[in-house]
Amino acid sequence: MPSPDEQAALKEKRFDGVIDLLERRVNSRTLVRGYIAEILQPDFSRKGATDTHRALLSLAKNNDGNLRLVTTNFDRIFAYIDPGLPSCAAPLLPIPKKSRWNGIVYLHGLLSKVPDPQALNQLVVSSGDFGLAYLTERWASRFVTELFRGYTVCFVGYSINDPVMRYMVDALSADRMMGETAPEVFAIGSFEAGKEDIRRQEWRAKGVTPILYREYRGRKGHALLHQTLQAWAGVYRDGLSGKCSIITREAGALPSSIKDDGQVERVLWALSEPSGVPAKTFADLEPAPPIEWLVVFDEMRYRPNDLPRFGISPIPGGKDNMAFSLLRRRTPYELGPWMSLIDFDGNTGAWDEVMLQLARWLVRHLDKPEVLAWVLRNGAKLHPRLQMLIEDRV
Repeated sequence: MPSPDEQAALKEKRFDGVIDLLERRVNSRTLVRGYIAEILQPDFSRKGATDTHRALLSLAKNNDGNLRLVTTNFDRIFAYIDPGLPSCAAPLLPIPKKSRWNGIVYLHGLLSKVPDPQALNQLVVSSGDFGLAYLTERWASRFVTELFRGYTVCFVGYSINDPVMRYMVDALSADRMMGETAPEVFAIGSFEAGKEDIRRQEWRAKGVTPILYREYRGRKGHALLHQTLQAWAGVYRDGLSGKCSIITREAGALPSSIKDDGQVERVLWALSEPSGVPAKTFADLEPAPPIEWLVVFDEMRYRPNDLPRFGISPIPGGKDNMAFSLLRRRTPYELGPWMSLIDFDGNTGAWDEVMLQLARWLVRHLDKPEVLAWVLRNGAKLHPRLQMLIEDRV
């Protein structure tokens, strides 16, 4: 039976503290960790047992084919999927430099193929281990700090009160307090019915941008997380064809007004592909996608940290928080005028391929009053290229 201290820690879900207390009570780290190793043996006979892990391996590859994945799990599931994957395990961690990093980093250690007391002893699993890794010896916090400095990080499978998340975010906050700038940090997290706004505020209070999904009771639990990761990996593997398939499948319908439906976000994500290929698919759809998309495209929903999705690098250290839309946004040139379908005071920049294809779509709706109303609302002066497209259409 758990001791009163262990029961209190369990009630507060401080599982790292429970393990620390248990190891002290039985006076054997090896015994406790041996049982942990037994509990963490995966059951590969289950249908879809490795589907989510395979999805994560796909999503963690960059355009050069390099794998950049950090896990705090101890199991060997990734190695089971591909025994040849390069990897390193705590406490021997690399410096996460973009030019050299290729492989999986087991941040909190890795179970050995055969029972090994030394490997078990190196697992970061108790509160004491976390203290050593992040506060005393600091090898884990050094790795995490460099990771946050150089990469856009997305946490998958962590709760808001997870000790791993607590230590990592504390390391990030300490870095920011010292004046360091870092890319945006995301977390795919769950919420229970009626608590979405509360959970979003909790994540943002930690300096993390949440991507939330509904958590259900019972066996269904986190099914949406697994389904999303697997679908996302499929689109990512398919590259341009995956984005074009989103346009073909979803852009022909009216923009959804259902909260968290995701249709609008998926279409906008596909359309923002800098090559303009998905946007051309949109412009060429038969019948033409509804004019109601014009309202969506005109919304000032983007901020400077969204610029990379359009192939534009934000100005380092810039303090510009000006919002922009799909139809009026920056050019790739720092001092160049913004591009738009409307000529704002004769100071409108050249179009990219995305803007050209959106213009082609718009002129297919010249008979719609919404187009005239939008032009009048924005100053009634068309970009010269839009004028030419209209003349050709007429």
